[in-house]
Amino acid sequence: MPKQIRPLLRVLLGATALAAPQLVHAQSGKEADLAARLERLESEVTQLRTELAAARSRQDETAATAATAVRKSDETSAQVTRLADNTPKLGFRSGNTTVVLSGYVKLLASNARYSGGDDPSNTLGRDLYLPQSIPVFNPANPTSPTHVTDFSAKQTRFWVDATSKLGKHALKAYIEFDFQAAPGTPQALGQGTQRTTNAYDLAMRRAFIQLDRWTFGQDFTNFSNPAVFPESTDYVGGVDGLIFVRQPMVRYSLPLSHGLTLHLAAENPETASATAGAPALIENGEDHAPDMTGRLEYAGGFGFLDFALLGRQLRVDNAKTGAAHIVDSRLGWGVSASGKIFLDDKHGSDIRFQATYGEGIGRYLGLNFGPDAVLQTNGQLAGVRNLALFGAGRYALNDQWRVNLIASYQRIFYADTLDPATTAGIAMFNRQAWSVAGNLFYSPLKNVDLGIEYRHGERRLVNHLNGHVDRFDVAAKYNF
Repeated sequence: MPKQIRPLLRVLLGATALAAPQLVHAQSGKEADLAARLERLESEVTQLRTELAAARSRQDETAATAATAVRKSDETSAQVTRLADNTPKLGFRSGNTTVVLSGYVKLLASNARYSGGDDPSNTLGRDLYLPQSIPVFNPANPTSPTHVTDFSAKQTRFWVDATSKLGKHALKAYIEFDFQAAPGTPQALGQGTQRTTNAYDLAMRRAFIQLDRWTFGQDFTNFSNPAVFPESTDYVGGVDGLIFVRQPMVRYSLPLSHGLTLHLAAENPETASATAGAPALIENGEDHAPDMTGRLEYAGGFGFLDFALLGRQLRVDNAKTGAAHIVDSRLGWGVSASGKIFLDDKHGSDIRFQATYGEGIGRYLGLNFGPDAVLQTNGQLAGVRNLALFGAGRYALNDQWRVNLIASYQRIFYADTLDPATTAGIAMFNRQAWSVAGNLFYSPLKNVDLGIEYRHGERRLVNHLNGHVDRFDVAAKYNF
């Protein structure tokens, strides 16, 4: 190698040796910076993922909270609706008394077929199902079946309810009217006819005052609980085997324990007798002692159960007639068990029943289907016993539709001293009545009820003559 080149080569090698560490150092710095950047990026990605997961969690919680809020809102709305439905009507104030006017307007259209002849127009049996008014077929004097249609708004009803708070005492007054209960005044005195005005008399049904545990006035007899009456297009619905009497009374209600109450009452007496050979009932008005009733009621969320007793005096005295003076009396008694049992939590479905047996209680059953006693030719009262059974089932299909099935029965047992074979005896007296019915009700609005009902009822006499009715009702009612 030339001598002049060797010094130059040594200079270049030395420079390279000096530059190499700097190049290595520069390369290591870039890698470190890149690694730091990667770490920061990974940290940011991790943080972003954490924040995204937290956001999703908050979104799920928000959705759950919103769903819970909606559910609670719906529950609150339902509770408010139920509270509004159950809140007593405020009415208006008069001094320290709150007065509430309530009632309903009802139209009843009925179509009935009587197998034994005609049930006369403008009679109670045309307005409602009344077993004693069913014509019986008599082969000795045959009549053709009849078919009738009637429309009536007589069962429209209203009542006034007044309540006051006097210190520690609760005072209440109640008055109830309709246009069905009145016997009707002669048309010449203002009662309308079906031909023209269809005007009807206003009749008092119930009127009483309550002071704490005491009741004074006219109400349904304490011998029964009217809450067993079925939902029906008819005025009563299955009256054959039901206790149905409204009369003046004094009643005391004594709470015995939680849900258990004893009701005791002295009620208006009236002996409804018949005379052998003449089945028409007579109101004697010669009673000396009130009818005494006691009813033990157990009520709760399940419904209620009642057991009732009746004791009374039956008395006839014809001193006012100028005929041979006849005075006689005997005791009457009765026992009854009834109840209503709810089948669901909403109390929309239930079963109702009543079973009654006794002697001298004819006027209490089936709108006085049979007499309390029969006056014999010897001037003595013969006993009459009654067995009455009633049952009904109510099933709510939903909040608007419901179905009712109703069955009712009554049989009368006359004393052996009465001749059942001749018209001079009791041959033409009522022996038994029964009916079955089914209906469907629809409530398109809160206070509106529309119903249709079919009923088959039969009446039988002691001499086995009988008749039946097939009745189809359509009813519309607005409750206010």
